[in-house]
Amino acid sequence: MKSRHLARAIAVQTLYSLDFNGRIHEIALPYSEPFAGYTEEEQKGLETDVVLYATFLIDGVLSHLNEIDEMINRFSSKRSIENINIVDRNILRISFYTLLYGKEVHPSIVIDEAVKLSQEYSTEVNYRFINGLLDTAVRHLHDSSEN
Repeated sequence: MKSRHLARAIAVQTLYSLDFNGRIHEIALPYSEPFAGYTEEEQKGLETDVVLYATFLIDGVLSHLNEIDEMINRFSSKRSIENINIVDRNILRISFYTLLYGKEVHPSIVIDEAVKLSQEYSTEVNYRFINGLLDTAVRHLHDSSEN
């Protein structure tokens, strides 16, 4: 499971870099650039599972970016996607992608990982915002899938 956490962290860092540099809407798929903060040589040193899962998350988020951002806006009643901290925005993007398309990952794991990533890479209190937003989304998505 540590390799999955590392892959998620790499995906957050890479999406953050693309977002920060204004390239997130123009990147070609499949994603083929080195991960943010990694040289090509360092990336080659990563376990294959880490590279595959990080790339899967990056490609998935980029492929469904507009839909994911709309979902975040829908469940974030107090802040629009543009007003969410850039790190948290990309943690949420990965989390929503996993909730919507990564059906093999239990929602509680998605929320737990998002909180951990926020505690590691964001401000001290933003994990509460992420936890609350994802919890609300999971409850709503679960309720609507039962109807």
